[in-house]
Amino acid sequence: MSVAAYDRLLESATRWGFDSARLRQHLRTAFAACIAVFAAWALGLEHPQWAGMTVWAASQPLRGQLLEKSFFRTTGTLVGTAAGVVLVLVANGDLLWLVTGLAVWVGICAGMGNLQRSFASYGTMLAGYSASMVALLDNGNPAHVYALGWDRLFTALTGVAAALVVGWLFTPVGAEIPGDGRVRRLCARLLRDIADAAQATASGHSALSPRDLAERLAVMAAIEEGLDPHAAGSQRSRRAVRALRRLINTQISALLWLRDSAGKTLTAKFSPDHAQAMTAALRQAAKLLETQPAPLAAIDAIATARNAAAGWGHAEEILGNIGLALQAHFVAASDLTLPAHHRARQLPVVLHSDWVGARRAMLRAFSSIFLVGLIWVVTGWHGGAYMLLGLSVMITVFSSFENPAFTMRFVILGQAMGAGVALACQWFAWPFANSQLQMVLMMLPFIFLGALLLSHRRTTLYGFDCNMVILLALSPHFPYQLDVGHSLSMAFAIVTGPLAGWAAYRFILPVTAQGRLDGLRAMMVHELQDMASASAHARDVRVWRARLYHRLLRLVRACEKVSAPAVQDAADCGLAALRVGKAVLILHQLQADVLLSESTLRVVHSALQRLQQLPSAPARAVPLLQGLARRIQQRQPEQALQLRLAAQDIYEHPAFFASSASLR
Repeated sequence: MSVAAYDRLLESATRWGFDSARLRQHLRTAFAACIAVFAAWALGLEHPQWAGMTVWAASQPLRGQLLEKSFFRTTGTLVGTAAGVVLVLVANGDLLWLVTGLAVWVGICAGMGNLQRSFASYGTMLAGYSASMVALLDNGNPAHVYALGWDRLFTALTGVAAALVVGWLFTPVGAEIPGDGRVRRLCARLLRDIADAAQATASGHSALSPRDLAERLAVMAAIEEGLDPHAAGSQRSRRAVRALRRLINTQISALLWLRDSAGKTLTAKFSPDHAQAMTAALRQAAKLLETQPAPLAAIDAIATARNAAAGWGHAEEILGNIGLALQAHFVAASDLTLPAHHRARQLPVVLHSDWVGARRAMLRAFSSIFLVGLIWVVTGWHGGAYMLLGLSVMITVFSSFENPAFTMRFVILGQAMGAGVALACQWFAWPFANSQLQMVLMMLPFIFLGALLLSHRRTTLYGFDCNMVILLALSPHFPYQLDVGHSLSMAFAIVTGPLAGWAAYRFILPVTAQGRLDGLRAMMVHELQDMASASAHARDVRVWRARLYHRLLRLVRACEKVSAPAVQDAADCGLAALRVGKAVLILHQLQADVLLSESTLRVVHSALQRLQQLPSAPARAVPLLQGLARRIQQRQPEQALQLRLAAQDIYEHPAFFASSASLR
């Protein structure tokens, strides 16, 4: 078939409900899986179908993602295989000890994987269930474990090699980071807002409404959520994503300043002439950002506005940070590097780690693996090993999903479809095979059937799991003896894995989108408590602020998924946490102020102590902060303003500041 005829065939498939782009990609992946299975068989490996499973797991739409996922696929398989061998040797045939050790290992991998991001997280979780594949097949026979371990490792390497070769030939090198242009347009809009605020500084009103602020944070949160996969494959990609995150953080800082400071910090230095010059420069910079792909002239215009902003509170610092972030953003897309003094002045990028979710994932994985394994040990059911193997995959890979119990519904149906396809091959194709080679060749059409399921709009959610189960269940050993009862039992055992996973996510430390949202709120408040209790922590201002910016975006995004109308409340709560954090920093600074009276210092100390127990009674911190603001109003008006704003936010959001009680 010619290339043109092939393309016409793919385009005509859209009339039958197929996505032509996805069909093209998945047919290539199926072709690579067939090559991997055949190559693994030719190499004499015992489970050649595992190589095909690796291809489906490793394939990615871009070269950088393919390269990085293949690396973590190989590393995770190597570590998991070694762990599985060690578990079998230590257990020495005792299934109870084997199950216990496996529960501990899978729990550790699930917990660590929830603290990592993107393909690194995938590799860690893969190490967990790779150990299961070695330890559970052949019931953990120590005499066979080394051969099984080598087989697992080399089939994975064969699959990775096939995925890399085929993927490298047909996948594009890279693509523009999604949201790149939108972030620049948001920056242009921000510059215009600052220009408008400069013209209206005498009004004393913020240039941003709460609704407008929430809407912008929601856009940034959606962009930030999709950045991790695009940092894969090269240092240049990582720099570009990091620079984009830094630009987002800088805009959040500017939005917060604009909301709190517009019209309240005007000094005599900021004359109408300065305001006019600043406004013109900012509007020019905004236009350049929107009309030029790499508008370095916009940075010069921002620098001009920064020079004219002297005397308007922290405007000079804010504009300087925006200029630095834009410069880093443009440089990151090229092979250039920033000067060292520029890198030192940039705001850091610190990402949120879900310690609450990681702890719960670890306990859930350990508990579910141990309980199901105990049932297997007690009953002696021969399909228990496959059930436990399936559970180890489900309880790790899906533990970082927002609502894994809901996702399990699609997984269960997909695996049931895969088991049905595998039974069709076992019952209607393999009995007619005269050699192992024929068995392998008869598998290949069923692999392509999985690609069709993955590409159809109605079955795309089930296709991946269907493909993996087809290959897991089809182990080509010749001579083949059809045993209908045994094959049905194995198919049932495979499907019970995701059923057990659903039960674990539903009843053992349940995971829901609302639960993750509550945990995120609790961590934000808990960090404020840590800041109040430790001055050393409070001195690390830039790191704290950057981490809280990222948590703010995660909070807004999580709220948007749970309830869209709650986004504005989430933004208000996150910004309230930032204000209270600023107040904590001010309190630590006041502790070192030798000009304060003894009575004022006692109030400062009491306020810090109260903030250390903020969740127990948030309202009790309000009068302390208000009273301290009155005491320092004459000498330190800006600090007094921040204390009053923090007190106001605690008063208006008592439920948010009481949320860290869920950490206990």
